Amino acid sequence: MTTRPNDPAAALPGRPPVVDLATWQAARDELLVREKAHTREGDALAAARRRLPMVEFDGTVEIVGPDGPVPFLDLFQGRDELVVYKHMWYDGAPHQGQCEGCTTAAWHLKDAVYLNARGVSFAVLTTGRWDEVASYVEFMGYTQPWYSVRGVDAPVGGSMGYLTCFLRDGDRAFLTYSTTGRGNEVVNGSLGLLDMTPYGRGEAWEDNPEGRPEGHSPCWYWRTDADGNATWGPTSRPVPQWTRPGATPVETLGRKGHHH
Repeated sequence: MTTRPNDPAAALPGRPPVVDLATWQAARDELLVREKAHTREGDALAAARRRLPMVEFDGTVEIVGPDGPVPFLDLFQGRDELVVYKHMWYDGAPHQGQCEGCTTAAWHLKDAVYLNARGVSFAVLTTGRWDEVASYVEFMGYTQPWYSVRGVDAPVGGSMGYLTCFLRDGDRAFLTYSTTGRGNEVVNGSLGLLDMTPYGRGEAWEDNPEGRPEGHSPCWYWRTDADGNATWGPTSRPVPQWTRPGATPVETLGRKGHHH
């Protein structure tokens, strides 16, 4: 037995209603009006960011990288603009015990060639001790520059888990913008794609139609076990780590009191 697209019998429980292409296009066009308004408001917010004041700080403050201590100004690599991601760090934790949210953000920022083409450099900063950080960077296969800002005051150091922008004018350095929380989602293209799908991110906070798959806690799929099952248990690790050489099931995350 076959059903026509506009036949009520074609409806699938817990799925979007089935309609013909013309009906779908009309609904799509209606949503597009709202999407365009959202885009224009995003443009206006970006324009407002460009009009924020800035804060000068000492760009000669030293941070530690693969070649030892270097002045923060070196991160600009001769360019005038710099974006950094501030990666949280758990001292003494093994690779699988590091922050899965920061791992997610850093994983989506593995290549900065298009930033570089626009005159913007990129680096990852973290409060970890350099020897631990270097081992983690090698394990993850990151190609972007990482630096330890342990003991360095804000705006270079300070709180982690932020995207932060800086401007250089000769030997002078300035903080221009910083964001965290969902503000970090701008670098995570996977979330943007998931937001386009009928099941979304699969998280409980989302406004989903009745009958759709039950949502989980936020970011529930950022950690999995060796079989790919989403879990935050003692055998889990951030998802991309399973592709790294030497990633095996573990018995502990190596940090007492680390609960989510």
